[in-house]
Amino acid sequence: MPYQSFGDLDMYYEQMGSGDPVIFLHSGYSRGILAFASQMLDFQREYMCYFPDFRGHGRTRSNSLEWSTPQHAEDVLSFMDHLGLSRVHLIGYGMGGGVALHLAVHHPERVASLTSIGQCGFVSSKGSEEYEPEWLEQNGRTDFIQSMMERHAEAHQGNWQEFLKQKIKDWRSYPRLSDDQLRGITCPALFIAGEHDDLTPEEDLKRATALIPNSGYVLVQGCGHRPHMIRDNPVFVNDTILNFLKTNP
Repeated sequence: MPYQSFGDLDMYYEQMGSGDPVIFLHSGYSRGILAFASQMLDFQREYMCYFPDFRGHGRTRSNSLEWSTPQHAEDVLSFMDHLGLSRVHLIGYGMGGGVALHLAVHHPERVASLTSIGQCGFVSSKGSEEYEPEWLEQNGRTDFIQSMMERHAEAHQGNWQEFLKQKIKDWRSYPRLSDDQLRGITCPALFIAGEHDDLTPEEDLKRATALIPNSGYVLVQGCGHRPHMIRDNPVFVNDTILNFLKTNP
């Protein structure tokens, strides 16, 4: 299995394709190849694709169970350093979009372009209470609990409750970027959201793209928070992102 080790972390990742590097940054309850299963084949034809699992997620290992969006950003930077990637395209979904934005703000020289799906830089904690461990147990969500136990067993060492507590804390705290920080993003930026995504409403997309130079957004009709996934409209999303990358090499 491919790992990169640095600091207190053994970061698991998948790598496929050839060409300019693209790092895919997954959402909070997922891991690399699950969040972007519908992107792998299309993108590997033209790009070298990396799908890391964040700290606390998937098969990535650390003695510490603590993590946050800013920590993920620094981990991705270390991951790039160890692979010798000086500059990359970033594609993030949900929390991963927040990680990409943090990297674009704090390490602009390392980001060739930024694509964010279902995230535009503002805290949106709507619905987070339904993912607290106590709520899940009281409401009989054993299916979700089981998936978190299985999906992240190596990362959270079987402590799914602590994993969810970390996620809720991060969800309610980040990305929390200021208007000045968003104005300072220098790379081309594309924001994608489903028409019915309550976590990324169009007014937030308008606000973000009004602040960020050389940015724009696309609403995917008929979709919710996962427009790039198989039961929504991955073909349209993939073509949109690939066209964006071609015009912003």
